[in-house]
Amino acid sequence: MSNENEKSVQLADGALMADGSLVPDGSLTADGSIYANVFSFAGLPLTRDIDRADLGAVVMGIPYDLGTSGRPGARSGPNAIRQASANLRWEAQRWPWDFRLSDRLQAVDYGDIEFSSGDSTDMLARVTEHTMRITGAGKTLISLGGDHFVTLALLRGHVGAHGKLALIHFDAHTDSYDEHEKYDHGSMFYHAPKEGLIDPARSVQIGIRTDHDRTNHAYQVIDADQANEQSVEDTVRAIRARVGESPAYLSFDIDCLDPAFAPGTGTPVVGGLSTARALRILRGIADLNIVGFDVVEVLPAYDQAQITALAGASLALEFLYMRASRS
Repeated sequence: MSNENEKSVQLADGALMADGSLVPDGSLTADGSIYANVFSFAGLPLTRDIDRADLGAVVMGIPYDLGTSGRPGARSGPNAIRQASANLRWEAQRWPWDFRLSDRLQAVDYGDIEFSSGDSTDMLARVTEHTMRITGAGKTLISLGGDHFVTLALLRGHVGAHGKLALIHFDAHTDSYDEHEKYDHGSMFYHAPKEGLIDPARSVQIGIRTDHDRTNHAYQVIDADQANEQSVEDTVRAIRARVGESPAYLSFDIDCLDPAFAPGTGTPVVGGLSTARALRILRGIADLNIVGFDVVEVLPAYDQAQITALAGASLALEFLYMRASRS
């Protein structure tokens, strides 16, 4: 190799690794390319250095799908969402928000949490540990799943910093089933209240369109028919009335969306929300005290033309704007 080529490699390595960061200042994505150097969510700096005082939010991936009951493959969701997010990098100011995200919020991509392959207990412990580190540092965490079971670990990691939480849950399923399996993506919101993580009396589930015990269900449900037929404003008012000023965690299962808008998911159910309606609801609750977010169940092996991954990326970016709007 010539000296010139050696110098080029050294410069590239230095740019990627300076200050413990793989993309330390976003310089590699400054041109807004939608296909070059897609290393992180929306071109954010890729780092685990979260001690900066000006840092407000952290994006974290959880490549896990051992709790799934249907189609496997959501472990590839975080990477698919990041790749799709490149399509959002060109727009410096996201429509319809009236500010540039970087003017109000500094964020980084923390990368994916690694855990022993096939070990759900290890995943729970590691995700909880990293979540506690991030929330304990006063940062807002946006998590990319993975199947929905990861939310149990995320809730465990949030309560230390925020106390018992209200839950704002978008899904086709209530995920409050008393499953016999120890690790199951339909049981998190059965276990979470029993662990003192969330208060069902301050919690609401939107988009539900599968069977649950409606005579003994502690959560308020705005089912898919209601959410589709009533106005967005009515849905927003119902969520706001239920949650109030409580610290809230927002969990968005991509199968809340109709399969026309999110075919790449493990348990698709027809009759869901459109992406546009979901985004409008989210903007209507942006000023609530939402302390953490996740988007889960993106399954790229069953996706078409990145439709589902792009929806997931758009939701994650919306979460960042929601957080920034309160700054």
